Amino acid sequence: MQPIFYVMAILGCGDGSVDCTEARMVPARYETMAQCRADLANRIAANTDVPYPVIGADCRRIGAQMAKAERKPSRG
Repeated sequence: MQPIFYVMAILGCGDGSVDCTEARMVPARYETMAQCRADLANRIAANTDVPYPVIGADCRRIGAQMAKAERKPSRG
């Protein structure tokens, strides 16, 4: 099973921050969402060459995720 980690996508948006699309992925992995979010401003500043009027970023979870199954009491 793969570990869970977070990556950051640089987004290019139209005026008013609408119609955002993924422009590129940042080549870094973060162990927590908090670490990724703490680096947002730095990564946006380093990616100002994206050809959109507005630039944003989004942290995304990558890796295997397991759903927790709860046992239901048997009827009968």
